[in-house]
Amino acid sequence: MATARRRVVAACFLVAVVATSGSLFYSLGLGFYPCELCWYQRILMYPLVVVLGYATLTDWPDVHRVVLPLSVPGLAIALYHSYLQLSPTATCSVGGCGAVHLRVLGLSIPNQSALAFALLTLGMGWVWREYRRGRPPQRPP
Repeated sequence: MATARRRVVAACFLVAVVATSGSLFYSLGLGFYPCELCWYQRILMYPLVVVLGYATLTDWPDVHRVVLPLSVPGLAIALYHSYLQLSPTATCSVGGCGAVHLRVLGLSIPNQSALAFALLTLGMGWVWREYRRGRPPQRPP
């Protein structure tokens, strides 16, 4: 079971690395200035590279306790950001969040972020379930 958990954590680490590298490429390589919602998503994604990298190397059993509080709000922000791009009546008070700069395989940048956060949340949900299964039952006080 530890090897399966470690593989899932390693896969989540790769997702976080690709998402972080992609966001840096979009801003530094292509010159897209990130809107405020993009900044929030970056703030929640970037630390996951370090956390998941450490967890992959050390087989940290309850890494989900650190990752889920970052990935779930990141997913919510990315979905809201994606909604702003789809709805012509939605307005964003934080800047040009509704603009679609680029699509890769039909996904806008917020859609890509939502996909990454969803994969991380699903992976860490599985890790959490396995953690709870392997935990010894607690006795009442």
